[in-house]
Amino acid sequence: MIFDSHTHLNAAQFNEDIPETIARANELGVTEMAVVGFDYPTIEKSLQLSQTYPDIYSIIGWHPTEAGSYTKEAEEFLQARLSQRKVVALGEIGLDYYWMEDPKDVQEKVFRRQIAIAKEHQLPISIHTRDAIEDTYRILKEADIRDIGGIMHSFSGDDEWAKKFLDLGMHISFSGVVTFKKALEVQAAAKIVPFDRLLVETDAPYLAPVPYRGKRNEPGYTRYVVEKIAELREVTFEEVARQTTINAHRLFRIEK
Repeated sequence: MIFDSHTHLNAAQFNEDIPETIARANELGVTEMAVVGFDYPTIEKSLQLSQTYPDIYSIIGWHPTEAGSYTKEAEEFLQARLSQRKVVALGEIGLDYYWMEDPKDVQEKVFRRQIAIAKEHQLPISIHTRDAIEDTYRILKEADIRDIGGIMHSFSGDDEWAKKFLDLGMHISFSGVVTFKKALEVQAAAKIVPFDRLLVETDAPYLAPVPYRGKRNEPGYTRYVVEKIAELREVTFEEVARQTTINAHRLFRIEK
């Protein structure tokens, strides 16, 4: 039993084969997943999927590359849906200085506002940070998010950065990047994260792990992330699968 804590089964790449993708995931031992919506259409699709499938949950929020479209209407749309059944976190939110679709100050304003909303709803947050790890850390620290906690999604920092975010009360989630041969810093981080703060994910359809690197990623491929982390930590596959699922249930307040 594996929990994919961050997937985009609501992306256009899966329009033609969602049931088949879920079936393949189940065959690989991935029995639960959180589908992340980050703008109007993907939020609605995430909610639809979580209402249709018993073991799919929703994470919804406004992505930093969409910060410029975060209006009063967008916030009202988001607020109206956060209390729906099976919404387990607010995200993915954060900063993206790689694409820089909007200025840093705009991204930061939207990021801080959504943290405040997450606190109002007592929901954990799922964090996207790309080429912005220092500012992401500063904002999370200033916002004092320990009471709600959250996830550093698809963590790409080293072990020292992992420790900093852990100190803030965050969980660390690893994607297919941890399987890449040259991702030595990420692998070092995967070795030191406390077992009770460790999560796994795909970020499908992106970041497919070895042996599928370069192809469309699928939730089922979380299995290969679990295998790599078990190898790095010198524990069994079953231990990592079980503990990361327990961690997801606890963080998302899912009773099983």
